[in-house]
Amino acid sequence: MIKVVLPELGEGIAKATVSYWYFKDGDTVGEKDDLVELTTDKSTFNLPSPCKGRIVEIMFREGDTVDIGQTLAVIEEG
Repeated sequence: MIKVVLPELGEGIAKATVSYWYFKDGDTVGEKDDLVELTTDKSTFNLPSPCKGRIVEIMFREGDTVDIGQTLAVIEEG
């Protein structure tokens, strides 16, 4: 199982808001597919999948605020 974690986003940025998920629980994703759109006070960006596999669980929903280092989703490689 691979955890998709919100990475460091730059100096002074401690959190981001989930804008949109491109996939749902149970969907198959490819490595580097855009998983989720996130927004901060300064920008909007997409976070890619770190691996090919199946999304086992999405931890945060659209509109939720996520802190740096928190797990956004879990992917089963394969």
